[in-house]
Amino acid sequence: MTLSQPIWLHVCDVGAIPRLGSRVLPHPSGDIALFRTESDKVFALRDQCPHKGGALSLGIVHGEKVTCPLHAWNIDLTTGHACAPDVGCAQRFAVRIDAGEVYVSLDEAMSAEASAIAAPA
Repeated sequence: MTLSQPIWLHVCDVGAIPRLGSRVLPHPSGDIALFRTESDKVFALRDQCPHKGGALSLGIVHGEKVTCPLHAWNIDLTTGHACAPDVGCAQRFAVRIDAGEVYVSLDEAMSAEASAIAAPA
């Protein structure tokens, strides 16, 4: 069995994601929300709350969490897990910053689809 190398998709400049806000990367299998914290850390989660499917990108970013706008569930941006007492998980994607540019790690199939719709920097 061989492990495939991650495929890094260039998404945008860090400055294109508002501090304490988000930006959405449209994707045919479900949008990906990129979040930027006050300390300029960037995280990527499937843009769907594990509770009722609310768009996490519309939530409030605080610390390293986002609060879903539908029912106020708090989701940990570092893991995608709902904070206790709530239970559930939003899919997390690896993020890297290189020279101020944001890259998201997608598998090969997702990368091919997303590269066609990623917004130019």
